[in-house]
Amino acid sequence: MRNLSLASIKTIPLGPSANLCCTTIDLDQNALYAASERVTPDGEVGVELWKIEGDSEIESDPQLFSMFSTMASAQDLSCSQVISLKAIPDCQGLVVITRGGDITMVSLESEEPMPEVQGSVEDGILAASWSPDDSLLALVTGVGKLILMTSTFDVLSEAPIDTLDFGEDAPINVGWGSKQTQFHGSLGKTAAQAPSNILVGSSPDDDHLPRIHWRGDGAYFVVSSLTPEAAGRVHRILRVYDRQGALQSTSEAVSGLEHSLSWRPSGNLIASTQRFGFEGGGAGRAGRHDLVFFERNGLRHGEFELRPADMAVGQSADKKWGYRVKEVGWSSDSNVLSIWIERDEGDLVQLWTIGNYHWYLKQEISASSKSSKPVHFTSVEWHPEKALQMILTTSSEVIYRSFAWETTISPSKPPIDSGLVSVADGAKLLLTPFRTQNVPPPMSSLELSLASSVTRLLPSASRIPVSTCFTVKSDSLGILWEEGSLEIWSLHTRLGAGRGKVLDPQVIYSGNITDPEHAREVTFRQMQLLDKSERGNISAVLLGSGSQGKDVLVISTFDGEKIVETTSLDMQSLNGRLLGSDSENDNTVIAWQGPKGDIFEVDPASGVIAPINRFSELCFVAQQISSINNPSIYVGLADNGKLYVTAQGKSCRTLATNATSFTVASGYLIYTTGTHEVIFSPLKALPDLLIVDDHGSLKDIPTDWEKRRVERGSRIVVSVPSAMSLVLQMPRGNLETINPRPLVLEVVRQDLDAGQYRKAFLSCRKHRIDLNFLVEHDQTGFLENLSAFVEQVHEVDHINLFLTNVGRGSQPPETITKICDTLREELEKRDLKTYVNSILTAHVVKTPPDHESGLSLLLRLRETEPTLVEDAVKYIIFLVDADKLFDTALGMYDFSLVLLIAQHSQKDPREYLPFLRELRALDKYHQRFRIDDHLKRHVSALQNLSLAGPSYFDEAIEYVERYQLYDSALSIWKGTPQYKSILDVYGTWLFERKEFRQAASVFVEAENTQKAIISYERSLDWQDLFDLALRLETPQEDIVEIGYRVSEELTSKKRYSEAARVLLDYVKDVRTAVITLVQGNEFSEARRIITLNHVPELLEDVIHPGALESRAQISEDLSEMKEQIRKQLNRIRELRVKKVEDPDEFYGVEDTALHDVDVMTDVSMAPTAFTRYTVAPSTASRMSKRSSRSKRKMERKVGSGRKGTVDEEEYLLKSVSKLVGRFSATRDEGSKLLPHLLQFTPEHRDEGLAMQRELADFETELKAAVEEIWAVTPPLGDGSINSTENAPTRDSWAARMEEAEKNRRINPVERVPKPEMSGDRGDWKLRLFEFLGQS
Repeated sequence: MRNLSLASIKTIPLGPSANLCCTTIDLDQNALYAASERVTPDGEVGVELWKIEGDSEIESDPQLFSMFSTMASAQDLSCSQVISLKAIPDCQGLVVITRGGDITMVSLESEEPMPEVQGSVEDGILAASWSPDDSLLALVTGVGKLILMTSTFDVLSEAPIDTLDFGEDAPINVGWGSKQTQFHGSLGKTAAQAPSNILVGSSPDDDHLPRIHWRGDGAYFVVSSLTPEAAGRVHRILRVYDRQGALQSTSEAVSGLEHSLSWRPSGNLIASTQRFGFEGGGAGRAGRHDLVFFERNGLRHGEFELRPADMAVGQSADKKWGYRVKEVGWSSDSNVLSIWIERDEGDLVQLWTIGNYHWYLKQEISASSKSSKPVHFTSVEWHPEKALQMILTTSSEVIYRSFAWETTISPSKPPIDSGLVSVADGAKLLLTPFRTQNVPPPMSSLELSLASSVTRLLPSASRIPVSTCFTVKSDSLGILWEEGSLEIWSLHTRLGAGRGKVLDPQVIYSGNITDPEHAREVTFRQMQLLDKSERGNISAVLLGSGSQGKDVLVISTFDGEKIVETTSLDMQSLNGRLLGSDSENDNTVIAWQGPKGDIFEVDPASGVIAPINRFSELCFVAQQISSINNPSIYVGLADNGKLYVTAQGKSCRTLATNATSFTVASGYLIYTTGTHEVIFSPLKALPDLLIVDDHGSLKDIPTDWEKRRVERGSRIVVSVPSAMSLVLQMPRGNLETINPRPLVLEVVRQDLDAGQYRKAFLSCRKHRIDLNFLVEHDQTGFLENLSAFVEQVHEVDHINLFLTNVGRGSQPPETITKICDTLREELEKRDLKTYVNSILTAHVVKTPPDHESGLSLLLRLRETEPTLVEDAVKYIIFLVDADKLFDTALGMYDFSLVLLIAQHSQKDPREYLPFLRELRALDKYHQRFRIDDHLKRHVSALQNLSLAGPSYFDEAIEYVERYQLYDSALSIWKGTPQYKSILDVYGTWLFERKEFRQAASVFVEAENTQKAIISYERSLDWQDLFDLALRLETPQEDIVEIGYRVSEELTSKKRYSEAARVLLDYVKDVRTAVITLVQGNEFSEARRIITLNHVPELLEDVIHPGALESRAQISEDLSEMKEQIRKQLNRIRELRVKKVEDPDEFYGVEDTALHDVDVMTDVSMAPTAFTRYTVAPSTASRMSKRSSRSKRKMERKVGSGRKGTVDEEEYLLKSVSKLVGRFSATRDEGSKLLPHLLQFTPEHRDEGLAMQRELADFETELKAAVEEIWAVTPPLGDGSINSTENAPTRDSWAARMEEAEKNRRINPVERVPKPEMSGDRGDWKLRLFEFLGQS
């Protein structure tokens, strides 16, 4: 539903003496060459070649590049003598082919280019065409021969065009579908042999000249030519040839086929025209004129009818129908078809596009738009690279016209937003208000005919409007023609449902903005309508190209009948663009964008044009977004897909690089991307993205903006905020309307703020929005207005749905409970009977569910409303599992309620009736015990069993042991005679679980001292053990025996000091105590004990040998550590050399993009001559998929420490860290031993000196190794570690593998922290040893 809008116009005059006939573009030099010809009376043609530097956006004067003369063709001097002009980049030459047969080349590199004739065709040349790659030249000679040449003019093939051969692609006919095999009814089989009486002839408008056109890829070309007169009635035939000049196919005979010819660059269609309604023409009404399509195989493939009524055709002496189609052509992107129409009143060029299988007439270019005399085009060409730029020539001018796609929508805002879209189709507008009707194109809600408007225009002017627009508030439509004619319509759009007209348009103004003389000085191309509150006036802002090389802005104000005021302003440059605005302010400032992207504010009252900011480039589709508190934001979409955002005084920011369309609605900038997503950017967040921080950088674009996947190639048509809809158009042209979550939520927020809870609820329900949003938006306000919510949403089913969603929501349990209880209380106040189901729902959806309260409600209503209770029971069984309800009712000890639930559920009476009978036969508390035990409510069961009497105590003890209810049992039987029994059982259970300390405390409380002593001994709490044993007056022999056992256990746990203390205090064994201290390297304490107990002999017997043993052990440990650090350091050096030499193997890099791609066998097809336009048969290959088991195996493999990889280096670094900790502990032990080695024998002193040196030397070596290992190294290569940092997140096995591979690329030094060596200042050394060592 896009319109083809005029973007820019540029006219370059060459003077009245010129007679332009054709143009070509040199893409390498960005220059245009034009050929002008003059036929002299002596039969020669003078050719002038003009050069125009730059393109349509650069001002330049034409320069005469070269000129030469050649012989003119004697056959038809009225035709152009120059039939081809082409710039050939390979040979840097300009090739001119004339009808007389000469092929002339002019060098583009020479300062004084001289024409040089490369060859001549004696019979003359009727048609010529270069291949798209400029490597081949196809010619048709005057005698009907087809010649194919190379770019060096070597002949590849030469053959006559007229042949009876169909071509190499001749179809095989097996008779199916032919006349001979069909049933002919009463006519009989003779009807099959009946001759056809269809006459196939040519059109009276045919120029009798051949045409050649190449396909976009240069693989084929088509030739259109007339059959010889000797073969019967003359008619047109299309023949398709390949690059070798071999005939491939011939078209079927088409009556009235004309000379125009163009092959679509994409390759699927060949376009021509066909006439109807005359002898030899097509079978149809007189005057019908179709544009027809052919396939490469020569078969017809659709058509559409031209519209002579829109051309204002008059009578003509040489044209039977008043006009004729001279040429057709395709834009380089194959989206626009141009039709060059020749009239006596002046030529026209129509631009057609297709959408949803309908051809729209989008634009019309009149050669006589600025002249009262008829003007004819001499050439019409599309730019080979700029898809929507045309280059047209008259006899004296070169005209550039650029177009762009634009969707014309209504900028109206809620609550009057209509979603109106205007689509141009010839002399009518197709209008559809998407708020009321969703009509797929090519249909529409209303076809607004503009026939009444075109009757007052000049006969030579175009009948197609150049621009349309809507107002923001007054529901008006403006229509502008290129010559300055304007119409304003009041549409009277119906917004709500009803049977009236959806649109009832009425003209409120029709006329010219300026007088005809002044109108010819400005070519208008864009308009805007602004609402004025003063007396309902409307201002029309018209933008056009002036004759002075600048844009002209004309502002006219209407009072509903006539023009009140008209002002005009000259802009800064040419070919700018007005920015659309959604402002409802009467004093709206007009925004104009220059051709380089500069944005200006235009004040019509003062005429001041002030610069605001600029886009990085021209954005044809741009919009000004007004804000009350903040400056206006400007959003623009460039042709290359970049979406820019800027504001006054702010920087320009590229929001996306692959945008395809955008719109603004409901507080969001909504845009689609080339990755088939629609993204919703909050307008409030855009100003912050334009602020430059102190470091000169911009904030990152958030990645958490709402996104939604859409169909491939979708574009935004219009957004209707009131309908919460976004209309998208697919590439084929069909529409899809979606209701995006952000648009729905914005409307729901507005409804909630306005207290329209019913509307908000129904919107959430319709669009599957979580109903928790009604609460989360404003929880306090919702709870305060809960009565209004219930009053508006009064249906029981709706309230139940709301409560169910709240119960399943993600809010905290206390919040859910508060909402349910508050709503339940409100419902109980209103009508308990009506809302009984909702009240039950409020009970059961809480967290945790309150089933008992729900069943209690049924008990209250059972006596008064038995019928209601029966339905309520069925409903609560629907909400909650029947077994849960049965158990809840049973836990309430009400058998009647149990039976009520059981009878309405699917439970079998044979399952529950015997159980209930058994329970009824028991005593009250024993019955409740059985019920609680059945429901696994063990604490309550134990409580009821305790109330059943002392006779059940043994059963209670067994129940406590079975379910480990010791804490509950202690609280129940506290203060009773059975309390100690419970304690004894509890202590035994703790002892069995090896919780000896806890068990000892319990046994002490239970006064079971023997078990307490055993528990203390097992827990090694020797202080409490001996305290209790001595208080119980345990015999000394038993104390000594216990002391030896405890000391052995303490020694095994490396608690040497405590073991020695036990031996000294309770066993009185000094020697064993000293040995124990020596084992723990506690020499100071051992010597103190020896001195205290006067046993000096133990010094030589125990202390001296023990010191040497400890020194030997330390030396052995140092040797092991020294060997380890040296081996590991050498291995780390080897790995780091490998890391530099072969990083891929070291890091084990894999292509993570292939983790979720099937592995295919190495099977390929033989090379063929197929091109991108043929459907080649596929070769099936076997695929092997990774199973989930192999994937898990591969995932475990990552980081498994494989040798020679980054995993091994990380393992070695961790091992070195552990070694540092081990050395610190060994050094501390040596520090404690050194003073004693100094004080003992000379042998001990020598060993101490040696040990201190060994420790110091290894400390130095270890420090150096650590510094070398953890030295900071620069990152590898080009920073490929973070190459996937901005990659999209995928929740899959491949994503996990990718993350693992990414982590593997991190330097292990960064992952393993550097170990710190405590006491590295040398405090552990004995300085006296250093002095003795020096002496």
